[in-house]
Amino acid sequence: MALPPVLQNLRVPVIGSPLFIISNPDLVIAQCKAGIVGSFPSLNARPESQLDEWLDRITTELAEHDAKNPDRPSAPFAVNQIVHKTNNRLDHDVEMCVKYKVPVVITSLGAREEVNQAIHSYGGIVLHDIINIVFAHKALEKGADGLIPVCTGAGGHAGTLSPFALIQEIREFFDGPVALSGSIANGGAVAAAQAMGADLGYIGSAFIACDEANADERYKDMIVDSKAGDIVYSNLFTGVHGNYLAPSIAKAGLDPNDLPESDPSKMNFGSGGNQEAKAWKDIWGCGQGIGAVKKRLPTADFVDKLEREYLAAINALNARRAFSMPVAAE
Repeated sequence: MALPPVLQNLRVPVIGSPLFIISNPDLVIAQCKAGIVGSFPSLNARPESQLDEWLDRITTELAEHDAKNPDRPSAPFAVNQIVHKTNNRLDHDVEMCVKYKVPVVITSLGAREEVNQAIHSYGGIVLHDIINIVFAHKALEKGADGLIPVCTGAGGHAGTLSPFALIQEIREFFDGPVALSGSIANGGAVAAAQAMGADLGYIGSAFIACDEANADERYKDMIVDSKAGDIVYSNLFTGVHGNYLAPSIAKAGLDPNDLPESDPSKMNFGSGGNQEAKAWKDIWGCGQGIGAVKKRLPTADFVDKLEREYLAAINALNARRAFSMPVAAE
């Protein structure tokens, strides 16, 4: 099945994933102007009245860019909604998405039919985070238009399944939009995601090191300096399992190799996460793909790099295929 029009014609088939605290209008606008989908969690806009301001700025600046660059318009943007029952901002934030006709809404931690209907009311589409097939079926039953398989190695609240396993099972029953998340940090990995059956790559951690990201300078440097082996999987900090930078855990005085388990019932997303998570402000989430991040760059330059790597990977695959094809007998 073809991608919905809103996800077609991207410069590189990539969605910049919504990063808690880090994704802001500067980053989203830069991502969209560079030709990929930019996104942010609605809970990053605080107080809730700020969400109106952010959406107004993003839509206005992208419209101005498109008017000046008709030959290279911006990509659409997306807003992430945490639909967990503890998010007491959900109704307000969905209303803002409807007001501004946000092209793409990414839903996480639950599937809500009424949220999907609200986004569909103006022609928007909904992509839903899933970590297994059970959640995939539930999301589609509730009306999601596409899926974001969050596989092992992804930043944030990652699952434990291999992308090879999860994508092949999804494609047995679903031919709609799929954006793959999990250790994707360069253009070659985006091409690999498509080879597996995904439509788009879902990149988060690599953007933390970009100039426009709202991240601590030490965090950006740690992204550049760290590798896959520096990532720890724990539910201590939010009640939901996720991947974190071990050096940041150690600097907070904890042993990254001996972290206790958290009680999942303590989750509270009304403030964007576990209330106790404020004590962990210097513990930083990250996916396993960061070994590909060698230096800090402006977002536009990083997307340029993604495009070069993506096209090179596609060309290399085509060359290997041509080389290995049998020659027909005369």
